[in-house]
Amino acid sequence: MSQVEPPTGTSSVVGRIALATVVALGFAGAIVYAATRDGGEGKPTARSTDSWGSLAPSPLERTEVGAARIGDRIYVVGGFDPVEGTTGAMARYDISADQWAEVTPLPIAVNHAGMAALKDRLYVYGGNLGGTERKSDRLYRYDPRRDGWKRLADAPSERGAMGLVAIGRKLYAVGGYTVEDQTVRELAIYDVRRDRWRAGPDLPTGRNHVGAAALNGRLIVTGGRPGDVNGGLATVESYDPRKRRWSALPPLATARSGHAAIAARGRLIVFGGEELGAGGSTIPQVEAYNPRSRSWSSLPEMITPRHGLGGAQMKGRIYAAEGGPVPGLAYSGALEFLDVSSSG
Repeated sequence: MSQVEPPTGTSSVVGRIALATVVALGFAGAIVYAATRDGGEGKPTARSTDSWGSLAPSPLERTEVGAARIGDRIYVVGGFDPVEGTTGAMARYDISADQWAEVTPLPIAVNHAGMAALKDRLYVYGGNLGGTERKSDRLYRYDPRRDGWKRLADAPSERGAMGLVAIGRKLYAVGGYTVEDQTVRELAIYDVRRDRWRAGPDLPTGRNHVGAAALNGRLIVTGGRPGDVNGGLATVESYDPRKRRWSALPPLATARSGHAAIAARGRLIVFGGEELGAGGSTIPQVEAYNPRSRSWSSLPEMITPRHGLGGAQMKGRIYAAEGGPVPGLAYSGALEFLDVSSSG
């Protein structure tokens, strides 16, 4: 989603997409939806076992969040909510108990931040600062055992809407936007042991609101937005850390931005996102990339298509947390899942 701030009693200005959404739907304040796949409201309808299912909803209704899993718990942080605007709140989902709890928030409030898990720790980088055009260059680490945060070395640039991925003992921050540049190509690599950043080879296609994941030791960057507001990309590019080289992969069948990308069962799963502009909508289609055949295939569509959502997986089960059910400033606490089979 574009960088906008919901009304909170301050002088912050809502972007043209969010404003159009509010006017069209007749609401003067924040918008909260629990939309079904067919566009209705209320609890998602029952689905067959080979499709998506619903779990306990998050206690927080947000969009433009970050998410990652450690053990049998999924953590969702930051984003926009309909009360505070930009928030640093973090909710924890216990997979085995199907229960949520709120835990210690991020020390700063950000939306569109990057989030990754590495060695039983969570890392959050960047994001848009509330009520301002500025982005964050801060990197924080969260220790679940202590329920506490620590600030690490600042990144080389202030940016949001990037991908953050852990491979080995390093974090890879790629793409996104800064105050001056909506199509960032920067690849910044953080060494966890040395608490130090260095530059990697630029992403071939600069873009923001990307999906990013690690698959077979490589960084995969999917889709994204080629500029300020409108348009989505089907572009997929792969980075090999050993060769320090980028290469193109087959494109997505559905161009998208503001989506999630997760590796599961030997495949890359891409879900959610939005199409902006006249008649824009969130995207129900789900795609899976098989690296052996170098091809994409379709998976069951989402119950509640959303952009700005968090994604995670455990044992082949994909989780889609929170996010906006329509383009612009809309919020959801939905948590839905899809079981993914092994690649053939």
